[in-house]
Amino acid sequence: MTLDVSLIPMLQDNYGHLIVEPETGTVGVVDPPEAPPVLAALAERGLGLDWILITHHHGDHIGGIPGLTAATGARVVGPRADQARVPGLTFALGDGERFAFGATSAVVMDVPGHTRGHIAFWFDRDQAVFAGDTLFSLGCGRMFEGTPQQMWHSLARLRALPGETRMFCAHEYTASNGRFAATIEPDNADLRQRLRDVADLRAAGQPTLPTTIAQECRTNPFLRVDVPAVAAAVGTQASDPVATFAALRRAKDGFKG
Repeated sequence: MTLDVSLIPMLQDNYGHLIVEPETGTVGVVDPPEAPPVLAALAERGLGLDWILITHHHGDHIGGIPGLTAATGARVVGPRADQARVPGLTFALGDGERFAFGATSAVVMDVPGHTRGHIAFWFDRDQAVFAGDTLFSLGCGRMFEGTPQQMWHSLARLRALPGETRMFCAHEYTASNGRFAATIEPDNADLRQRLRDVADLRAAGQPTLPTTIAQECRTNPFLRVDVPAVAAAVGTQASDPVATFAALRRAKDGFKG
């Protein structure tokens, strides 16, 4: 029985992810920036809340913790490396540890770069990873507290997950990321198809998530820094993925499209 995941739109472009383990009925929410939309989604489905899963300390990922814990008594699990910056943290976990969630579990992955204590939750049995702001569909997070080497190492770890893994990130950035990606690999047929699909989804008011690791490996330039065409687009060599990643991230930071 596969983990059930529902996206809850919040704030301007955030998603909280409501997750239900169907065998035991265990319920969690990943990175809730505010409480009311989560409480409304729980009430609509007649659910309680057992766990709040946090990938990193930014306010648009933890803002819902106080209201949710007060209303539901949910426990909070998050990064050990950032426990001082996550209010109400009940369980602090680090790289390689398993977090039991009903009849399933997640492997915790340290993926620093966006923040120094960022983690991802990889539900390996359920083919799902919650990547927070490290990896986006067709993009990646800004480096607020990390180095290009750290961030590329984190992205490479996520890239190495099985291709069928569903990737859930915390923001609806796919369309804007895609406009930049198209300047890097204009001849990438998979990317062109993805952009058409994204346009259709957004026109219908639908989210562009989840994506898959395999799809991102074919279309996301930040996972393709060792592809010659990507390196050439930013004036580096595919044999130096860290330098290519750094140049690509600088180009994205300055992109106005």
